Amino acid sequence: MDLTNPLVYGGPAFIIFILLELAYSKSHEEHHDLYDWKDLFASGFMGVGSAILAAALKVISAIVIFEFVFELCNPEVNGVNTNLLGYESFGYAWYVWLLCQLADDFTYYWFHRANHEIRILWAAHIVHHSSDNFNLGTAVRNGWFTLLYKPLFYMWMPAIGFEPEMVVFCLGIEALWQFQLHTVLLPKLGIFEKFMNTHTMHQVHHAQNVEYLDKNHGGFLNIFDRMFGTWLPLDDSIDVKYGVIHAPNSNNPIVILTHEFKDIWMDMKKSKKLSHKLMYIFGPPGWSHDGSTMTVKQQQRQFKQYAKNNPKKSFERPN
Repeated sequence: MDLTNPLVYGGPAFIIFILLELAYSKSHEEHHDLYDWKDLFASGFMGVGSAILAAALKVISAIVIFEFVFELCNPEVNGVNTNLLGYESFGYAWYVWLLCQLADDFTYYWFHRANHEIRILWAAHIVHHSSDNFNLGTAVRNGWFTLLYKPLFYMWMPAIGFEPEMVVFCLGIEALWQFQLHTVLLPKLGIFEKFMNTHTMHQVHHAQNVEYLDKNHGGFLNIFDRMFGTWLPLDDSIDVKYGVIHAPNSNNPIVILTHEFKDIWMDMKKSKKLSHKLMYIFGPPGWSHDGSTMTVKQQQRQFKQYAKNNPKKSFERPN
């Protein structure tokens, strides 16, 4: 089946919607500070670079990796691709598309969560969270290095029998949904909040408030966040602060892309133990061998204890 990646049409649509949101924000006083020009240009530069790299790497990820895995695990037997476990590959029936999109959503959840919980992956993903603004411009502020390892998370899908081009198509649909989540201009969506990953949930995901850190990793759905303990709805009583704890404090795209890798290198030099160096690379962000910085889970435990003992006082972040 000859399929066109939805992002071919999504790219121009992204630009149009960013311009519409920008125009709306500048014409409404209550949203006048939604965009910062330098921040928007930095996001746009990284979005264009990501799109160019994605187009180049698509040949490797979709055609080489996914095709190789599919052919390896679903060799042709009597003219039919048959999985090593003995059943025919799934084909293109309508229900297979639904199953593929669900499998994509499940994979996206774990891919996204890993980007937040493994520091070397966070160094690549932090780019997307590095803006202090939450808008459609931030949606295209994507790290370039994530493109190198993202396909590895999805290899299991062609391995069990999903057609490679179907997997790529579902990845594109997921990206379209993720783009439009990055806005504060839409309210909560009623019954859809029960099972969908919505705009307000993604506001939580982009917040640096301690209680909101590492929440709502889902793609289309929030069911996997609910199942695995990372779901949290937006609390209207909390003043949301967007961005990251250790921001690059720069609109230079090179600094934004590399600053966390530099921080990892600096942290690795703090200890001579190999185990410590490996933890600074593969451990959770914030881990330190001497307790000088804290992981998200450590901060949230401290936050809960502090809130219990000092309900009327604000919590001072430890690092």
